[in-house]
Amino acid sequence: MNTTDRDLVITRDIAASPDKLFRCWTEPELMKRWFTPRPWTTTHAEVDLRVGGSNLVVMRGPDGTEFPNRGVYLEIVPNRRLVVTDAYVSAWEPSEKPFMTLIVTFDDLRDGTTRYTARARHWNVEDREAHEKMGFHEGWGTCAAQLAEMAATL
Repeated sequence: MNTTDRDLVITRDIAASPDKLFRCWTEPELMKRWFTPRPWTTTHAEVDLRVGGSNLVVMRGPDGTEFPNRGVYLEIVPNRRLVVTDAYVSAWEPSEKPFMTLIVTFDDLRDGTTRYTARARHWNVEDREAHEKMGFHEGWGTCAAQLAEMAATL
């Protein structure tokens, strides 16, 4: 896939059906088990799964510092695609500093495998570079492996 200068992308073929991966992305109790790269944890997750609905994911670092991440769903195609942005925190209330829109797709490869793609589309090149320096590829790669492990248990 071509990416723009504002995108960071991770793609994995995961031995699970799209509906299982979609559940992992949309059910708070499942999200808490895979969403952050270990030794980080997800201490809290809320999902209002509808266009315009908000979500909240609280990540905790190894030092105990918590990082709340709020967003609003822009598009939901069950078992196929999720689009969420941090440009809003709830009910179309703008965030103080938008960072990215996340586009997650689940493409059924028809052999029990799903091509999972997470695309972080940033508002500007500087934000993309900052996210990359934070360890996007390593962190999101670790999370993709954890997602695969979680989906295998469903």
